[in-house]
Amino acid sequence: MSENEYLNKIVKGDALTILKTLPDGILDLGVTSPPYNKGENKKGWLVTNVKYSGATDKFPEDSYQKSQIDVLNEVYRITRPDGSFFYNHKIRWERGEMFHPMDWLRKTKWTIRQEIIWNRMIAANIRGWRFWQVEERVYWLYKPKGKELIGEELKPKHALQTSIWRFPPEKKNTHPAPFPLALPVRVIYSIMDEKKGVIIDPYCGSGTTLVSAKILGHAFIGIEISDEYVKLAEERLKNYRNEIKCANEEIAKHVVEKTFKERKEKGEFTGKYGKRNIKTENSQNVLELFDYVKI
Repeated sequence: MSENEYLNKIVKGDALTILKTLPDGILDLGVTSPPYNKGENKKGWLVTNVKYSGATDKFPEDSYQKSQIDVLNEVYRITRPDGSFFYNHKIRWERGEMFHPMDWLRKTKWTIRQEIIWNRMIAANIRGWRFWQVEERVYWLYKPKGKELIGEELKPKHALQTSIWRFPPEKKNTHPAPFPLALPVRVIYSIMDEKKGVIIDPYCGSGTTLVSAKILGHAFIGIEISDEYVKLAEERLKNYRNEIKCANEEIAKHVVEKTFKERKEKGEFTGKYGKRNIKTENSQNVLELFDYVKI
């Protein structure tokens, strides 16, 4: 597939089939949330069961996990070394058996760089079989450059967002399971910062990742099997300016007044046990050590 056929476009079709047609090493970053294989029968008193247009969410679990491994490995192939992919999923139960995303993520080619908790701040069911599940997971997957598994350091203003993200679900969207714009904006802005590149979402749904990429000035590739969602995403992309305010609200959170390094270089406070706060009198040192041990 030539660049003109996929860049800044939504390609309609099956994710794995389309990914196999794309060239090696064209991506800098990706964000997605695939269908969760919830069986189309999971509903509670507060929500109806999720059914997608143009696709089923009901497969044998082993087939589902294999398909996810295949998709993730294709994304790995078309990602540049030092590139990343953020994969939103959740822990599921079926007849008491737990299915954890780590079950298949560890079988992919990716290095799992971090597991982030997305606190959605609502429970999808008010029954009490377990403590209410209000969280989903966002996995930061990394493609190493050579043998370097750690990757580039995040800027403090991005790392400050921590590994627990609090976003309510998107409510003003006809797609049955969209994530909020703030989530892909946080990912793209944190990882790319001022750099520009190509962003993918292989299950782009209503186009939230693509709109985020466009607002932040990146090229994008979307893949979606449903005609309905392709039209929805294309309409959002045409009217992306309507969502700039929401994106700016997330960007405004990425601020740090003074970094740890800057405070240290100026001899300012760097913590209770920093060099600036060490006492010279032996008696005071002993007393502080005693207090520390008691804690």
